Amino acid sequence: MPTNQPMRSNHTIRVYGETPHIIPESNEYLTLHFSPSSSPRKQRWNNYGLSADFLGDYFAAFFPGDELPDSKINRRDTVKAAVSFIANELLENAVKYNDDSINHPISISLHLYQQRLIFQSINHATTASAERYQQFVQQLVNAEIDELYTQQLEKTAMGTGDSSMGLLTMIYDYSAKFGWQFEPISEAPEVYKVSVLVHLDV
Repeated sequence: MPTNQPMRSNHTIRVYGETPHIIPESNEYLTLHFSPSSSPRKQRWNNYGLSADFLGDYFAAFFPGDELPDSKINRRDTVKAAVSFIANELLENAVKYNDDSINHPISISLHLYQQRLIFQSINHATTASAERYQQFVQQLVNAEIDELYTQQLEKTAMGTGDSSMGLLTMIYDYSAKFGWQFEPISEAPEVYKVSVLVHLDV
């Protein structure tokens, strides 16, 4: 991934990654919203997992790609597994860096194209949380992915891994392309709208 913009003043939109933050028009898309304060966190985690699986089932059913003749790989099952995994990881990170006191829902959208899926997750974070997230993103986009992935596998094997393994798996195993945008919102200058885009060719 290319080197990205340095961190700047709190009122500047910051963009990282290699995916343009523009979603092409799509006739097939679905958006789910979650209210952070509507239920206990433990119950919400279960709902997020169910929602990720629902997205996988829904889009696999309508995926336009043709099956490969005589192939042992069911393409729709592959798409279903990829969508469920990526959606779950995006929701986990959105929850991790979300400020529950902010009256904005967490959302995830999935857009379907002929040979591509585009995911977008949105959450709202305090300046402190947004800065921590950006530090992680900067490390990710400026690292050698193969080396970072191997290091993280070793940490996970030793029981010291963290949530970055999910994002690294999306990049390493699924060849997913990421873009992050951190945008301060006008009604609360100390709050950032965090938008993550993932492009997946299928």
